[in-house]
Amino acid sequence: MSVEIEKQIEEQGNEVRRLKGDKSSTEDAKNEAIQKLLALKLAYKEATGKDFAAPNARQAKPKKEEKPKQPKQQEKKQEGKKVTKLGIETPKDENYSEWYSEVITKAEMIEYYDVSGCYVLRPWSYAIWESIQHWFDTEIKKLGVKNCYFPMFVSNAALEREKTHIADFSPEVAWVTRAGSSEMAEPIAIRPTSETVMYPSYKKWVQSHRDLPIKLNQWCNVVRWEFKHPTPFLRTREFLWQEGHTAFSNPADATKEVFQILDLYAGVYNELLAIPVVKGRKSEKEKFAGGDFTTTVEAYVPCNGRGIQGATSHHLGQNFSKMFDISFEDPSSGEKEFAYQNSWGLSTRSIGAMVMIHGDDKGLVLPPRVAAVQIITIPVGVSAKTTEEAKKNLYDTVESVTQQLLAGGLRAENDTRDNYSPGWKFNHWELKGVPVRFEIGPNDLEKNQVTAIIRHSGEKKQIPLDGIVASVKVLLDEIHAQMYQK
Repeated sequence: MSVEIEKQIEEQGNEVRRLKGDKSSTEDAKNEAIQKLLALKLAYKEATGKDFAAPNARQAKPKKEEKPKQPKQQEKKQEGKKVTKLGIETPKDENYSEWYSEVITKAEMIEYYDVSGCYVLRPWSYAIWESIQHWFDTEIKKLGVKNCYFPMFVSNAALEREKTHIADFSPEVAWVTRAGSSEMAEPIAIRPTSETVMYPSYKKWVQSHRDLPIKLNQWCNVVRWEFKHPTPFLRTREFLWQEGHTAFSNPADATKEVFQILDLYAGVYNELLAIPVVKGRKSEKEKFAGGDFTTTVEAYVPCNGRGIQGATSHHLGQNFSKMFDISFEDPSSGEKEFAYQNSWGLSTRSIGAMVMIHGDDKGLVLPPRVAAVQIITIPVGVSAKTTEEAKKNLYDTVESVTQQLLAGGLRAENDTRDNYSPGWKFNHWELKGVPVRFEIGPNDLEKNQVTAIIRHSGEKKQIPLDGIVASVKVLLDEIHAQMYQK
């Protein structure tokens, strides 16, 4: 594995040097390449326990002066610490940007990709998005919203039709101009948002007031080719989101839905991510282009002293329905009436907000309701003197506890790998932010209990094996409440 990483580091180093020597390359491209190189070097250090040294790098000459010798016991301890160090090396309060990059790579959330501003969402982070999807999708279906899917490509003619709306996005629109070796007759855009994709269909579907309301949502990706410095989750050129697009026959129903959705967005942050948010209305300058007004949920990020936009719900009024002729005959007056529309969206930026707000100098701190693994169980106290029978009994108990938790609807795993020490496992799962770690050793077996360590607080407590599922469910709710209050 280390040989493969070495090869990737050398290739990425060459790419950095090429970009630095190329006068036409942008600062964003250079910074992105450097970030990827640093991430690879971190991966190498984690895998080998030592810094990467280029094959042709000059070796530092030994200093003539003799260093004061440390006691052997202390020297050995320091060497051991250096080799086994898995955690975050940059304190959050010292350099939160570098801390953030370390956390998302070492905790196995993100893999860097060779297209700037695009990233691989690894299972550990995608599971969080799945939890958000499940909760929000369930709630919007209670409001009568149905899921659908529209194409990701937009014709130039469709974008030109709504110049005012697309003006804010136009610098970020990515275009497909070539198919194979042939130039396309007309360039095709990749959606930065889907109003211009969906609303021509709405025009076809609405012939009468009886065809309203239309309440559709799609879970999809969008592309916005920003030129600001990309940051995984927070500012990316491709990201995942949901976008709801609804149409009503009257303004009251449309306005009501705007705030229903806003409450659900607040619920995502409050009920799932344990993050307090402020619900509010954007200024005229900041509102969605082409909308009547925009509502938002905003969170506060203590490490940089800034707010972060969590999700937005827009009332579009009749602006888009007039442009796309989404109209019907008013049954009372017999006159043509235009629909009242909303659009609303929540993206994977929510994951980045969660990392920044809850993470600490040990790594991720995951709220239990979105954690891929809520409880990790680790056997401890096994030594050379432990009999095979005692070891089997211990490991059987670890497996039994895990199966009980799974049967109770909890997300649980155990770590019984014998090629890693318990200390290494503790660091590993702390870094990944698992809310609760169970340790089970010979003393715990005698007392018919597990020792639980709470990730966000470091608190240690003993939990009886009898009724453990009910106890853990209560514990996880307590952790969520404590993280929210914190």
